[in-house]
Amino acid sequence: MTEADDRTMHAAGCVLWRRSPDTGELEICLVHRPKYDDWSHPKGKLHPREDPLAGALREVEEETGHTARPGAELPTVRYPVDGRPKEVRYWAAEAGPGTFTPNSEVDQVLWLTPERARDRLTQPRDRVLVDALLASLHQA
Repeated sequence: MTEADDRTMHAAGCVLWRRSPDTGELEICLVHRPKYDDWSHPKGKLHPREDPLAGALREVEEETGHTARPGAELPTVRYPVDGRPKEVRYWAAEAGPGTFTPNSEVDQVLWLTPERARDRLTQPRDRVLVDALLASLHQA
C-alpha cells in the first residue's frame, strides 16, 4: 500500500432510481446537501472495514429514507478533497419502500427524469453516472 492509498478517503453511494408512480417513466433520486448547497447522488464515507456495497445501501437509506435493491456496479469516481484523494464506488439501485425525512445532512430529495437529473447535478463528474445507469438498464 502506498502513502497515497493510505490517505485515500473511501466512500460509496448509489444512483437510486424508480418508475414514476404517475407516468411509469424512469426517475433518478438526487439529494440536496445544505452544507455544500449541492445536488448529488446519495453517498457517504465508509465506516472502517465496512463493505462498500453495504455502505452504499446504508447511505441511501440514511439520506433518502428508502431501502434499495442493488444492481450493477457503476464507474468509480475519483477526485481530490482538501488535498487528499477521494474514491467513491457507486451502484445502480432500485428504490424500495421508504419515506424521506429532512435532516441536517440532506434537506431535500428530488425524483427527476434522467435528462433533468443530468442538468440538476452540481458536479459534472456525477453526470456520467446517469449515463452509466441508463446503460446498465439498457435504456441508453
